[in-house]
Amino acid sequence: MAPNQEKAAISRTAVLFVVCTAHFLMPFMMSAVGIALPSIGREFGASAMQLGLVVTSYVLSASIFLLAMGRLADLYGRRRIFQTGIAVFTIAGGLISQAWSIESVIALRFMQGMGGSMVMATTVAIVVSIFPPRERGKALGISVASVYAGISCGPFIGGALVAALGWRSLFYLCVPLGAAVFFISRAKIRDEWAEAKGEPFDWLGSLLYAGAILLLISGASNLDRGVWAGVLLAGGLVGIFLFLAVEARTRYPILDIALLRSNKVFAFSNLAALLNYAATFGVTFFLSLYLQYVKGMSPSAAGSVLIIQPVAQTLLSPACGRLADRFPAARVATVGMTLCAIGLGLATGISETTPLSVIMAILAFLGMGFALFSSPNTSVIMGSVEPRQLGVASGLNSTMRTLGMLSSMTIITVIFSFLMGGHAVTTATLPAFLQSMHAALLAFCALCVLGIFCSFGRLREKATDAPEETVQVPAESPNVEP
Repeated sequence: MAPNQEKAAISRTAVLFVVCTAHFLMPFMMSAVGIALPSIGREFGASAMQLGLVVTSYVLSASIFLLAMGRLADLYGRRRIFQTGIAVFTIAGGLISQAWSIESVIALRFMQGMGGSMVMATTVAIVVSIFPPRERGKALGISVASVYAGISCGPFIGGALVAALGWRSLFYLCVPLGAAVFFISRAKIRDEWAEAKGEPFDWLGSLLYAGAILLLISGASNLDRGVWAGVLLAGGLVGIFLFLAVEARTRYPILDIALLRSNKVFAFSNLAALLNYAATFGVTFFLSLYLQYVKGMSPSAAGSVLIIQPVAQTLLSPACGRLADRFPAARVATVGMTLCAIGLGLATGISETTPLSVIMAILAFLGMGFALFSSPNTSVIMGSVEPRQLGVASGLNSTMRTLGMLSSMTIITVIFSFLMGGHAVTTATLPAFLQSMHAALLAFCALCVLGIFCSFGRLREKATDAPEETVQVPAESPNVEP
């Protein structure tokens, strides 16, 4: 390689490091902030609703902007949007460390969520753009493992920082980590990918989608508070259908409906992702309550048990990504979805007398199933579209994750409202709680079974498991050094 070429070259290892650090930072902050909420509440005298908004505002912002940022990345460059997102996320974190009121924390968390959406909408697309098809599964597996590592480390590192230095130390940590990602990406990512450059941006579709997601999340998070929340949820669903109708008639939409109609692999894979996240996200919520209220464990002891699932996912995801390089990725993902369904089916049998060892085994089994599903399924999604649509595909994949989590919590809220009548979990309501947990886990298992059928549906498509036929990334690009 000539010196001038070498100077401008992209180091795949450095780019993967940047992506993995970003993937670690986002979920780490999500899980660590949950630990810090009591400290934040005490300092500012915040209500329970305000503390809930500290979390919800971030999720809401990320959900609203994901699709739009994916499209903007295709129009103006994935590197540019990624670096802007890291800058916004880092600056917002630094400002939160100096927050003067609970309202400022909520507003700045919304800003941080917007930065997070820029990162989430571009990282997978950047990995796919840089790594050749034969290495893509492994790279995606490593990047997915960093997400689970962030989830795993958040409660422990976050708890230690909050105990030793206070809640503001969490957001101080954003600054050096975010700055390192920004400057390394500036130094190592010299190329740009904007295959849809010159096309107009769909403002109407973006506003419709943002409004629909706002109504959905507002309604779903307040279902147990009155009829008005159900009206908001219904309005959000109507908004989604209106958004889809408008997008189908728009020449340059933020979500290409024709892509979903004509590319069954892409459609089925995204639907499988939605169902998988909807089926698995609520498990930790239920088992956290079960371990503390039914088994009488302390929060830290319960956390030590619950960490088994993300640790299993962290350790197994790189190997599962390599499997997706050696074998058809959609088949690997289907096996993972099947294991998730089996694990959830086993979890429906958990009772007051279930040994802790059985619960730990179920969590490890679910972690293995999700590791087998996640990175191979992402590889199928990103390999089934043209290069000009990688940003949209990455944004939609992240949107499926967010909407899946929302769906999971909506199912839990509805079941609680029917079976527990809004009562808190106490010794007197433990039978109703266990009944609610079994009903929810059964519903989650059914979602996974439906996801298996989605996976089988894409296996019948000719394009399945042949990403190199769709996204051509040369094995040895002059702009990429191994």
